[in-house]
Amino acid sequence: MSSPARVRADACPGVFATHDAADGPLARVRLPGGAVSADRLRVLADCAEDLGDGDAHLTSRGNVQLRGVTRPGLATRLTAAGLLPSPTHERVRNVLASPLSGVSGGIADVRGLAGDLDEALCAEAELAELPGRFLFAFDDGRGDVAGEGADVCWRAVTPQAGTVLLAGADTGWSVPREEAVAALLALARAFVAQRATAWRVAELPDPAALLPAGPRTAPVDRPVRVDPTVGPLGDHGLGVAPRFGRLTAAQLRVLAEVADHAVVTPWRSIVLPDAAPDAVARLHAAGLSTDPAVLEITACIGRPGCAKSLADVRADAARLVPNGVRAHVAGCARRCGRPSGDHLDVVAEAGGYRVGGRLLTVSRLAESLVRKENP
Repeated sequence: MSSPARVRADACPGVFATHDAADGPLARVRLPGGAVSADRLRVLADCAEDLGDGDAHLTSRGNVQLRGVTRPGLATRLTAAGLLPSPTHERVRNVLASPLSGVSGGIADVRGLAGDLDEALCAEAELAELPGRFLFAFDDGRGDVAGEGADVCWRAVTPQAGTVLLAGADTGWSVPREEAVAALLALARAFVAQRATAWRVAELPDPAALLPAGPRTAPVDRPVRVDPTVGPLGDHGLGVAPRFGRLTAAQLRVLAEVADHAVVTPWRSIVLPDAAPDAVARLHAAGLSTDPAVLEITACIGRPGCAKSLADVRADAARLVPNGVRAHVAGCARRCGRPSGDHLDVVAEAGGYRVGGRLLTVSRLAESLVRKENP
């Protein structure tokens, strides 16, 4: 069933079109597939320090946001570093890829597909008309990014072939790996032609109308799961969990020192596919955790960064002790940044936080999570 027509302009932030947050302009830097080299991490660190509030903030689409960008020069620096290849397409470069592909697990290796799609996407003028919320994804078969609500997704079924998903649902359209990029771009073109006021594929009256003519197999409802992305990974990989997805400029530089490249995940963690032998010690010394429990408690930016927030969400969330309860703390009913999958919804209201129909003080909330109760 389609959603109501969108009546306001697409306001997804980018570098040229920033968001006017309470703490100043917010710029979002897209990282297709979450991939970023050590040199580009250093550029982001310099930009955060010289032009913004000194920090980089990871997003639920594997991108990076810089807040409080009140000084000029960001676009020039990012362009020189290759982080902004197309001014016209910057807000539509939303591409997920299984972050552990080639590191551990998975059926197919999807490394490189996000970059190939990004290059082809930026070369097509008509695709600059995609909404800023339109999302591409390449799933290596384990079912991790397939569960992230992408508009168009190629999911591996064998090492050399996969199936196409629309708005998370299998279409039965089998596509070889070497044709995966072309298939998703074809669907994006069809969406641009048919979307009217829709921002997402799920809002179309008939998403299947995007599909080309041809034979189909019966759709299969495959499971989705997120494998751990924090701690030791594969033979030489390592996953890092910044608290609430926030990294200081100094921490970004440490990441660049211990690995040649990194992958930002949709779960606000960072995968280092080939970390230095002493990486753990250096990361811990920089205040970065390799404990998966850090990801159990997530939070929106809250006050003072967001004018709509009813609480200093991150200060309150920092009081909660991870103890097997996955929870997202939000400053208002919009629930910005909430993760996909099962989690406890903790929403600020006047006088406390609403959880499961009950209004709790911060101290009562902390007690409830420690006991693993559903308040």
